[in-house]
Parts: sequence; structure tokens; C-alpha cells
Amino acid sequence: MKKNNMPAWDLSDFYNGINDPQIAKDLETYRKSAIKFAKDYKGKLTGLNSEEFAKVLQDIEKRSKIASRLGGFAYLNMVTQMKNQEAVAFYQNIEEKLTDYVKPTIFFSLEFNKLPQQKINEWLKNDKVKAHKYWIKRVRKFKDYELSEKEEEILVEKSLTSGDAWVRLYEETSSRLVYTVDGKEYNDAEISKLLLDKNAQIRIKAGKEINRVLLKNSHLFTFIYNMVMKDKAIEDEKRGFKTPVSSRNMSEDVSDKSVEVLTAAVKKHYKDIAHRFYKLKAKWLGVDKINYWDRNAPLPFSNDVNYTWDEAVKIVLDAYKEFSPKLYDIAKDFFANNWVDVPPRDGKRSGAFCSGPLATKHPYLMLNFTGKQNDVLTLAHELGHGCHHQLRIKNGELNEHSRMTSEEVASVFGEMIVFQSMLRNTKDDKAKLALIASKVGDMINTAIRQIAFHCFETRAHNERKNGEVSEERLSQIWVEEMQASLGDSVVIDEDSAHIWSMVGHFFFLPFYVYAYSFADCFVNSLYKVSQSGEVENFADKYLNMLSLTALEDYDKILKPFGLNPNSEDFWEYGLSLISSYIDELEELDKKIG
Repeated sequence: MKKNNMPAWDLSDFYNGINDPQIAKDLETYRKSAIKFAKDYKGKLTGLNSEEFAKVLQDIEKRSKIASRLGGFAYLNMVTQMKNQEAVAFYQNIEEKLTDYVKPTIFFSLEFNKLPQQKINEWLKNDKVKAHKYWIKRVRKFKDYELSEKEEEILVEKSLTSGDAWVRLYEETSSRLVYTVDGKEYNDAEISKLLLDKNAQIRIKAGKEINRVLLKNSHLFTFIYNMVMKDKAIEDEKRGFKTPVSSRNMSEDVSDKSVEVLTAAVKKHYKDIAHRFYKLKAKWLGVDKINYWDRNAPLPFSNDVNYTWDEAVKIVLDAYKEFSPKLYDIAKDFFANNWVDVPPRDGKRSGAFCSGPLATKHPYLMLNFTGKQNDVLTLAHELGHGCHHQLRIKNGELNEHSRMTSEEVASVFGEMIVFQSMLRNTKDDKAKLALIASKVGDMINTAIRQIAFHCFETRAHNERKNGEVSEERLSQIWVEEMQASLGDSVVIDEDSAHIWSMVGHFFFLPFYVYAYSFADCFVNSLYKVSQSGEVENFADKYLNMLSLTALEDYDKILKPFGLNPNSEDFWEYGLSLISSYIDELEELDKKIG
């Protein structure tokens, strides 16, 4: 890879390092304000007038900002240096203190949700209260699933030594894994990039090494996953959620039925999308069947282009600007400021993410950039998240809420913008085939494979109800779901049976994965509308839609585009875009011969 100008983020917008004296001051302010809040309002909500309740909301918002700043800084400071014990200990210390200090305020939502709706409606006549109507609606939604104050307090206290502790162990263990190929050691991010190498032997070695290391640690990962599933099951049962996915669906504002319809629609298209594509890919790679780790392998005739960081930034920003100058103006700030951490390094968490601890302040992007074409699209993806966050700043700290299903819309659409720009600038048929094939592979990873992940999770959590699930059984479920989704042209065997433990979302965000498929179909439908020319000022309406994703229901935000997310046709419409790309690949394949 060509190396140049790969920045690391500057977290001084939060604090000047973990020894900043302001941290202790903020912790003490948070502790005292929680105690005072309970003293002022516990048992007294029903007697408050609207002006007094507006003051309650101001207090809650102030404390939320302090906690978000402290917790966000501690996490972002840790994820780039997870072998630094001081950084890890600092994060744990902050988490423990925030958990302890918030306990006096647990009473609030419980008392608030016991109030009659008439009282809430009376308060909402006040403009200061009405400004937080979306937050109020969200709190009221969970009223039937709350426990007693004592039970809620116990769950908060135990989270540090139960679910959160297991997730921390998983992340720390994963970040310390060492993979060795041809005598050279690699971390998570680096070994994954070897799977994109043109040399099949390197991919084989890397794929087998990944599975070997995961197999070596499978007993620990299996135990952690069983504890994560059991911890979730206990809380779900106490709160009255009917299925393992129900709590996630409620937080996403989607019904269990909607997710079932999405899952069924995607599974129906396993054969004409994923199976059909991987049969083509096997042909292009000159084999009857491809190995699991060859799914994302570059084609033999593709240009093995490496990008510098500056080149990647220019490609992405130019594409964003072509789509919307307004979007470009938002995006360029991430590079004018140190809001991005780019290079892979020892101890840094693998993968990529966008994190905005404070809803009313800019977010940060974390990447592991190695110069591959996929890294350019990953930048487009995470930058989409960042721009989405910036478009919602005006909503306020309390109203803003991350629905994972809508969170992935801006990121996937950002990828689509950049892909289409790259495709327009590609004239050679072989290069065009390779680019479309790479994009289709990514879309299958997003829309198809994530539903297979969802099916794995569903089966694992359901079987956990009957006792611990063995590592052999988890691997068996994994193989079955991967084979069903990817088809007979992909070899799923003992050399890929333990890859499930590499999917971090299974551990730290159970049932998050279907959000990717939801968003991909959502974006595909939106993109087809944009290309139809039937919606005037599409880009402006799209940006306005992004500003509302945390506030309004899907049927409302999609109405300007003539789309109905409650219809099965909506998902079919999105999936048809992937099929059309495969049709184009088949035509190019015949043309090239």
C-alpha cells in the first residue's frame, strides 16, 4: 500500500487525556446532580405543572450530556489501544462510576410511565415540553416492560459483571489474537485483508489460519456467547418479551412481523441472487467451487489497484459532491478536522465504525485503512454514518435516538454513491465486470448473508433456552445457515466452521445484524427511485429524510418517495436491484467470453 497522511483522531474535544482534571470534576457533578434529581422529584412527578416538568427534562438532558462525554471519551480512547492496560482500566473505571452514580435516577421512568396519559398530554401543551415529544414517546413505549425500581437497580448494577463484562472479555480477547502466515504475524484487520489477495494460496493460508486461531479459542468464545445469550434471556423473560428478537425490534420501532416478512423475502431470493452469483464467481476463478474465504476475492483479471489515503478521500468526496453539494459540505469537515482514526495498528480494534457519543456534537470515524478498493467503499460507508449524525444535530440530545435499521441507510447509500461514481469512470468491460462483481459481493454480504447471520442467532438463542449450546452445535448451525444462503458453489466445511465467533455483533449487539439487510433493501429501493427521475429534488428530500430518521415512523419518512415499507413489495423492489446487477454480470461475461 502507498502510505501517506493517515491521520489519527484528536479526542481533545472531550478531554485532554485520561489525566485531565476535568474528568474528576464531571464525574462529581454527575454524581451530585443524580442525587439532587432524586431528592427534588422522586415521588413528586404527578404534582408538577408543565413549567416544572420542563425543568425536569433540562436536568435529564444535562446529565445525559455529561455521561455521554465521559463514556464516549473512555471508549474511543480505548479502542485504538486495547493492549494498553491503563486505557482499558480507565474505561472500566468510568463505566463502573457512571453505572453506580445513575442509580438514584432509576425511579424516573418507572414513575413517569405510571402517570395517566391525560397528565402527559397536559404537559405537552407547553412548548418546552413539546420540544421533547419524541423522547417522551420513546420512554412511554417501554412502560409495559419495566420492572420495579429495586429490580431495575439490580439489573443496572449487575450489568458490569454480567453482559457488559462478557462483551469486554470478548473484545479484549479478540484484539489480542495473533495470526501467523508464512512466518509473519498479523492482527484481526491485517489478516482479513489477506483474504482479498489475488494469490489463491495466500487466501487459503489466511483462511485456514483464521479458522485455526478461532478453533483454538473456541471454548472461550463459546462460553462467552452462552453467557451473553443467557444474560439476555433472563432479562427478556423478566420484562415479558416473547421472543429473543422482540426487545431489539421494539427499540428499532419495527414489529416482529416486519422482520419475519423481511427474512422470508430475503431467503426466497437466496438462489436467484447469492447462489447464482457464486456460481459465476467460481467460473471466473477457474474452479468448480470456491472456498468460504474466496467470497470476496478479487477476480484474476481485475486491476489490483492500491489507493493512498488522500486518493481515497478525493474519490469519496468527489462522489458525494456530485450527488449533493450540501452533503459534500458536511462530509469535508471530517477531514479538515481530526475526526478520523485511519491506520491499522497493534491493539486497535478491527473493523470500522462511526461513533457519536453526544447527539449534539460531531461524531468520530474509526477505520483500518490498507489501501484496497473495499477500503474506499468502507470510508464512504462510515462517512455516510457521520453525515447522517450531523444532519440530526438540531434534534437535541434527548430526542435523538439510534435505530439500527435507519442508521445503516445513510452509510449504505453513501457506498452506493461512490460505487456508481467509480462505475461511470470505468470504461473497460473486464474492469467494469470486476467492479460490479465486487459490489454485488458486498450487497450479498449486506442483504443476504446478514439474514443468514440473523437465522443463526435466532436458532442459537432458541436452543440456549434448553441449556448451554456446545461449540460443535454452534458450528453446525453456522455451517447449515451459511450453506443454505451461499449455495452449493461455496465450500462450507471444517475450515470455516468457527467463523461465527468472529462476528462481533453476536456478542455486543444481539440481533443487530438484520438491520444491515433492512437498510440495504431500503437503500436499493431509494436508489431505484432516484434513478427513475419521478421524484423532483431527490437529493434534498433524501437529506431531509435522514434528518428525521430518529423521529418519524418509516411510512412517513418514505412517503415523499412513494415507498411503503409495510408492503412485501418494498423488500422485493430492493432485492431486484441486486438481481439486475447479476443480470448485467451475465451479459458482460458473455460479451467478454
